[in-house]
Amino acid sequence: MYTSILKSILAFAGLGATLACDDHASHAHTRRTVPVRPPTRELEWGDINFIHTTDTHGWYLGHQKSSAPEPNYSGDMGEFLSFAQRMKEKALKKDVDLLVIDSGDLHSGTGLVDGSPSNSVLGHDALQLLKRVPYDVMAIGNHELYNYSITLDMHQQFAPSLKGRFLSSNVNITVNQGGRASSVPVGSRFAKFRTRKGRRITALGVLFNFMSNDKNTTVQRPADMVKESWFLDAIKEEPDVFLLVGHMPIQAGNDWPLVFNAIRAVHPKTPIIILGGHSHIRDCNRLDGRSVSFQSGRYMETVGWLSVNLKPKCNITVGRRYLDANRATYEFHTGKSGRQLDTKEGTALTRDYEGLANKYNLGFKYGTAPRDLTLNRSPFPSNTSSPSVLGSQAVPYAISVNKTRANIPNLVIVQAGSQRYDIFAGAFTRNDELTASPFQNAFMYIQDVRLGDAKRVLSLLNGGSLSGVPNTTGSVRRALGRGEERQKAIEEMVHGGPEYNHWVQAMSRASDEEEMERRVAGGLTPGYVTQDSCPGIGDDTPHVPIGPFFHVPTYVSSNPPSGTDDTRIDLVFVDFIQEDVIEGLNAIQSERVFVLGDVRGYTTVLLRDVWGVYAGFAWV
Repeated sequence: MYTSILKSILAFAGLGATLACDDHASHAHTRRTVPVRPPTRELEWGDINFIHTTDTHGWYLGHQKSSAPEPNYSGDMGEFLSFAQRMKEKALKKDVDLLVIDSGDLHSGTGLVDGSPSNSVLGHDALQLLKRVPYDVMAIGNHELYNYSITLDMHQQFAPSLKGRFLSSNVNITVNQGGRASSVPVGSRFAKFRTRKGRRITALGVLFNFMSNDKNTTVQRPADMVKESWFLDAIKEEPDVFLLVGHMPIQAGNDWPLVFNAIRAVHPKTPIIILGGHSHIRDCNRLDGRSVSFQSGRYMETVGWLSVNLKPKCNITVGRRYLDANRATYEFHTGKSGRQLDTKEGTALTRDYEGLANKYNLGFKYGTAPRDLTLNRSPFPSNTSSPSVLGSQAVPYAISVNKTRANIPNLVIVQAGSQRYDIFAGAFTRNDELTASPFQNAFMYIQDVRLGDAKRVLSLLNGGSLSGVPNTTGSVRRALGRGEERQKAIEEMVHGGPEYNHWVQAMSRASDEEEMERRVAGGLTPGYVTQDSCPGIGDDTPHVPIGPFFHVPTYVSSNPPSGTDDTRIDLVFVDFIQEDVIEGLNAIQSERVFVLGDVRGYTTVLLRDVWGVYAGFAWV
C-alpha cells in the first residue's frame, strides 16, 4: 500500500511544468522545474526572534533536483540572504529584535566546499562568499576540525569577519605566535553585545565532546569547560538573555544540560535560549519554563524560526516554526514576490556562487542516472539502493581499471556510511559525485586470502555471530569494537550520527496509511513531518512522511567470485578500515598472521571517484 501511495505522490510532484520566473535572470531558476507548496500560516513574532540554520554543509546553491522531496529545499544562499534582509526590515517595522544564527558545520557536503582546487584550502572560496550573509552569531562545527588547514583558515580568514561573534568556547587551535606555539580559541570563547532594542546578550558557542579532531586542534569536554575561570567570569554578570549557540544536539544524552545547569546555579531565572545542531534533525524542547532549546535540521533544507516573549518573573512564551528552504517560503513570509524579494546583495551572492560552481567545473556531466538511487528508501539489495549498487556494480567496475590484477578474482568491502547523499535520476555531474561520496579513501588489498575467510570478515564487520570462529577472545572483540568506533566516526562525519535516520524512520511509523492517503488526496508531497516536545505544529508546510525506510548493513561488498571457500582471491578494501580487516582476518583463521605490511595499494582510483568512473561507463 505504501508503494502505491508513494507513486501517487511522485505523480503529483511531476505534474508541474517549469515555473514562470519574473525575478532577476541571474537566478538560475530554470533548474527548479517542480512547483512547491507554499506555507499558509503567518509566523509568530516575539520580543526577540531568531532565524536559525545549522549543518549547512556547503549547500549554498540549494537542492537542484526535481525528484521529491528535493524541490522543497531549492532555495539558494543568495535567496536566503534576501530573505534574512527582508525579515530584518519587517523586524524594524514591528520594532522587535531579530538575530540570524548558525550552529556550525559549514564544510563537507557539496562540490562548492569539497571540489576546491588542490592548491587551496577546502571550502575557502565558498566561505569567503558566505561572509556576506548577515549572521549575528555563528558557532564552530566538528567538520571545521578534521583538517588543520581548514581550522586555520577558519581562524585566520573567516572568524574575524564576525567581529568577535564566531564562537568556539571549548575549541582551540595551536598557532605560531612570536616564534612560539600557542593554543588559542579558533574564534571567541564568548560574546557580550546589545541587540538593536538594547537587550543585553551573553552568547557562548559549544561543541559536543568531539574526539576525531586533527592534530594541533583541541576540543575541551563541556563538563570541563563549565569549570574554567573564564566561563565563570563570563556568566557572572546577568544579561537579559543567555544565548547558547553550539554544534551539539538538544536531544537527551547530550551535554547541553551541563552548560544550562552551570548557568542556572548562578542565575536561576534568566532566560536561556539554546540553538543546537549536529544530529541533522528538527527538534524543540524546554529544560524549564524560562528557557527553550531549538534545532533546525541540515543541508539548507530547513530554516528555523524561533520567537520569544520575555516576561519578567514569568515563564517565557515561545513560538517556533521549521521552514522549508525554498523561494515560495521566503516570498510568503516576507510578503514580497518575484523581484520584490530579491535584494541587490542576495542577487549578487547567487550569481557569485554560480560563478564558483563554473570555476570548479561542477556542472561536468559524467552520464545520466536512469533512476533515483537512495541511501535508505530502497530495499537492500536492489537496483535502487545506492549502497547496493555501489558494492555490486560501481566499485567493481571503477577498480577494474587496474589491469595488473585483472585476472585475479577479488572481493571488495566498502563502508556504506561513506555514502552521504542520494543520487537522483537525470544528469549526474561532478557536483553530484562529490555530494554523494566525498571521501578521498584509497583502495588497498591483501593477496592470497581464502574466499571463505573474506566472506567471514565481511560478516564479522557487520556484527555477525562469532560462534565457531577460532581465537574468539581478545582480537575479535577488538576488531568488532574498532569497527563500531570507526563506523560511529563515519556516521559522525556523514550523518551527524544515527539520530537522523531514526528520526525519519519514526515519521513513517507514526503515520498510518489512511492518514497518508488523505494527505496525498489533499495534494501533499513528501517531506518532513516533525513531532517535537514543544506545543503546536512546528512544520511550516505540511507533508507526507518521506519513506519507506530499509535497513542497510554497515559494510557492503561486491558479488563474491565463483569458487570454493579455499579459492585464493584479492581482498580489496578502503584504507580507512584496513586495521579492522587485518584484525578480523587474524581472528577467524590461524593459518597465517596478517600484518600491515601485507597491505598494498590496488588502484589510483579513490573512493570519491567511483561514481564518476561508473557513470561514464554505465549511464551514457
